[in-house]
Amino acid sequence: MSDPKEISSAPITPRPKAVSGTPPVSCPPSQLHSPSMTRSPLLNSPEHGDGAQRKTPKTSRTPRLSLTPRFITPLGSPVRKALRLTRLDPEDAWLPITESRNGNKYYAAFHTLCSGIGIQALVLPVAFTILGWTWGIISLTVGFIWQLYTLWLLIQLHESPETGMRYSRYLQLFSLTFGQRLSNWLATIQIMYLSAGTCMALIIIGGSTSKTFFQIVCGAECAKQLTTVEWYLMFTCAAVVLSQLPNLNSIAGVSLVGAITAVGYCTLVWAVSVAEGRLPGVSYNPVKTGTQIEQAFSVLNSLGIIAFAFRGHNLILEIQATMPSSEKHPSRVPMWKGVKASYTLIAACLFPMAIGGYWAYGHMIPANGGMLTALFAFHMTDVSRFVLGLTSFFVVINALSSFQIYGMPMFDYMESIYTSRMKKPMQWWLRAISRAVFGFVCFFIGVAVPFLGSVAGLIGGIALPVPLAYPCFMWLKIKKPKTYTPMWCLNWSLGILGMGLSAILTAAGIYVVIDTGVEISFFNPQ
Repeated sequence: MSDPKEISSAPITPRPKAVSGTPPVSCPPSQLHSPSMTRSPLLNSPEHGDGAQRKTPKTSRTPRLSLTPRFITPLGSPVRKALRLTRLDPEDAWLPITESRNGNKYYAAFHTLCSGIGIQALVLPVAFTILGWTWGIISLTVGFIWQLYTLWLLIQLHESPETGMRYSRYLQLFSLTFGQRLSNWLATIQIMYLSAGTCMALIIIGGSTSKTFFQIVCGAECAKQLTTVEWYLMFTCAAVVLSQLPNLNSIAGVSLVGAITAVGYCTLVWAVSVAEGRLPGVSYNPVKTGTQIEQAFSVLNSLGIIAFAFRGHNLILEIQATMPSSEKHPSRVPMWKGVKASYTLIAACLFPMAIGGYWAYGHMIPANGGMLTALFAFHMTDVSRFVLGLTSFFVVINALSSFQIYGMPMFDYMESIYTSRMKKPMQWWLRAISRAVFGFVCFFIGVAVPFLGSVAGLIGGIALPVPLAYPCFMWLKIKKPKTYTPMWCLNWSLGILGMGLSAILTAAGIYVVIDTGVEISFFNPQ
């Protein structure tokens, strides 16, 4: 009779073995840092995992119906969902953007600075000739703050604590927010243009500036030994060789070189221009020509120049995807530190470029080429050949480095098609061939259709929502802030304003193309 009393008074304690029955994740070890799904920190944290299993409760407690540990219950569904999704997407670990996950805040700063400043910054003073001092500085300041804010939004949206997912690509975040159909119509063309179109522009800029560099170093006759197309081809071959680096983390050194050269040529151009002083007869009165409609479109074109000076939003999620992330150490913290450091340097380049260049040249700044053209046109005999040659050399190296980071999303897209069909990583020789084909296709299009630059404003207006409007709408859709709160009002205002500005700039681009015409000259680059 004593035995039954012993049994009935014994407290029931869950055994650790019953808790540790989580099935293993069927994916490669590197896939736990999945580019599209973050591994749950709860699965590998000693504080929450093993430690919780070793502790035995000192007091009796009611038996639990579920074998799931208490600490994991509030997040049980997201963790299970993350595990399921990780199993279904193992090939992401084979793609170049996310196959390496050892990035840090320094790599992020290198990549962001290399992709965030480019040759389009040299034409900022052209916008001031229409807007004038006051509105030029106001527009540049507002544009800088606006795009920095949308960068912050994208960094915060990169990983979702609710679902355990990491959105490692801009298109992935957009399609999972608004659906695949809207993604195909509203984002795919813009993202492809911002990647492949930029690579084509860099080939043209790098090839033509290489010719200028050789003219300065060894004379005009030396540079004339190669035609313009051959200079483009030489630059493309160098870019293709460098593009064989396997993934985004492996080009961190290349991005560092690109960042240094970008800051270098921007600083040289505005510093030399200011040091040489203002040109005789410089005027700072806003240029007003033609009818009121033409003047209005000139103002819109100037705003477009300022908006297009800020780039790199289509790469920010890809850069953040190269970092490891956990519950205690989310990737958004080092990413934001890198972005703040890089955009401090970007501001130190853009504002002196616009203000100093407009002060030095005023209304005489060349509309085609901006500050770089003005430097060679007005100071070819005043400035030493070393400074001119160094500036050209920096432009070439920066174009070569920027080609790699802007080409990486296209490399990733091409390899994703292969891995999704073949269920295995792409072989090294096939990867080399695909990247070489991409480089020479960009070269062919740049040579065959050299007048694409004439419609760049039109295409740029279409792509404007990518950095300025879409991040605001994605924040509203994912985070769902309360109605009429400051964040709700701010994002709706900026999103609608960005879409409206895109529509107006697109209309202005169409008007300019129809009014001025496009000089069609196939296979005849100048």
